[in-house]
Amino acid sequence: MTTPPTPIDVAFALLREGRMGDAENLVTRELSAVADKHGEGSAPWASAQSDLGTVLLNTGQHDRAIECYRRAVSAAPRDHESRKDQLTYRLNLGLALRMAGRLDEAEAELRQGAQDRLAFYGREHAGYAFGLEPLADLLLRRGNPGEARQVVEEAVANLWRNGHERVASALALRAVIVHAAGSGEPLFPGLSQLPDEVVAQIGGGVVQALDDGDPASMSLLTATVAVIEERLGPDHQATLNALSAQANLGRGLGDHAGRVRAIERVLGSYERQGRQEAAVMAALGLAMAQGEAGDAEAGLATYARAHAKARAGGPELRSQVLRNWGLALKEAGQAVPAEQRLTEALSEARRGADHDTVGRAGVALGLFLQHEERLPEARVVLEEGLAVMDPVHPDALVGRSHLTAVLDGRTCGCGDMESTIAGAFREFVLTRLPAGLLDRLDVTIVDGDFKIEVALNRDPTEPELENLNAVFQTAQAEFRSRLTATT
Repeated sequence: MTTPPTPIDVAFALLREGRMGDAENLVTRELSAVADKHGEGSAPWASAQSDLGTVLLNTGQHDRAIECYRRAVSAAPRDHESRKDQLTYRLNLGLALRMAGRLDEAEAELRQGAQDRLAFYGREHAGYAFGLEPLADLLLRRGNPGEARQVVEEAVANLWRNGHERVASALALRAVIVHAAGSGEPLFPGLSQLPDEVVAQIGGGVVQALDDGDPASMSLLTATVAVIEERLGPDHQATLNALSAQANLGRGLGDHAGRVRAIERVLGSYERQGRQEAAVMAALGLAMAQGEAGDAEAGLATYARAHAKARAGGPELRSQVLRNWGLALKEAGQAVPAEQRLTEALSEARRGADHDTVGRAGVALGLFLQHEERLPEARVVLEEGLAVMDPVHPDALVGRSHLTAVLDGRTCGCGDMESTIAGAFREFVLTRLPAGLLDRLDVTIVDGDFKIEVALNRDPTEPELENLNAVFQTAQAEFRSRLTATT
């Protein structure tokens, strides 16, 4: 019998779809139901607080997440299981504080958590080591590499003795710490004694632990790729994942040539393995990298290759390739083939079942037609695309901005994005508050951030006030990334 998904499972599915507000509303309702049934301070209430904190953390609402985790930690444990859960809540609290940049508080919580785990599990138990890893990572980031090394070595030794697969992440963190010290020590000693499935996890651990803003991180990631490839081979997914991470890091550091080389290796592997859809996606990444490296001709040739590969795939895949290709052709000044590809992209999208694919293709073609001064055609296509898209999708915001310009008879709406985002912010809030509470809600963007003016029809109850504040904070998290992307 299939186990039904838990509320947190559903919430994460919503987060993957970009529906942050819906995810938060779901776990908030679950928390309220649990409080009514079991009471505040109960073990189920603490668990629901932690779930809400995790959703908030994943939507960038660090301070609210911290308060949820604090409340979860505050629930007095009643038995062995609730005591163990409290250790997890404190660990989450420490991690949330670190993500919020509140490092003093984070270190205090992580140190307390490690002591609590030592008392609960004992020094030899793997559960103790789980609290040492994040502490070591924080100590490194706080400029204390010596103590970080001591703590991570204890974690590695513990997990190694226990034969726990999490030794992979501890070894990855150890490699980051050793690399930062510049001592020239081996980064990954003893890997020959570990099974393949553990070695395969090391690359992901390094990616998670390294500082992607530090140019020295590239040499560490390059060494990691080499170690994994030597052990598992060039076509193992762990090798390919590490190469993809190398490409992403190269983009952030401006190493376009290295980024192209890494993606070429990934593409070559997928082609050797006959993994056509994965090869198409890698080819799209390669074409974008070539274009950003200044080689537009190579990028367009790669798009043509991707299109040939995508013919065997579904309409959504073909539409994505055609849309990206059309946009690249437009960027290269080739208007006629650009329109052809963008028109084909919309036709392919209509054959599929994914509304966002239709919307994205429609917005891309609509913007092209608008900039070509064909406003009536642009209006039809934009309205079709926007009608089927999630209104907070980034492409929907772009499309709505340009549609407003089309309706005003203008050939470009690029300057209207701020007002469009502000309007979407306002609608987001209004749909989540009880009718009759607000008299007026004005949302504008000043100096790159939201300015909100609210007038109420009546004094809110305490729960309504809490909900009002929560809705505005959710809206801030939902739309701030959209705003940042436009500036």
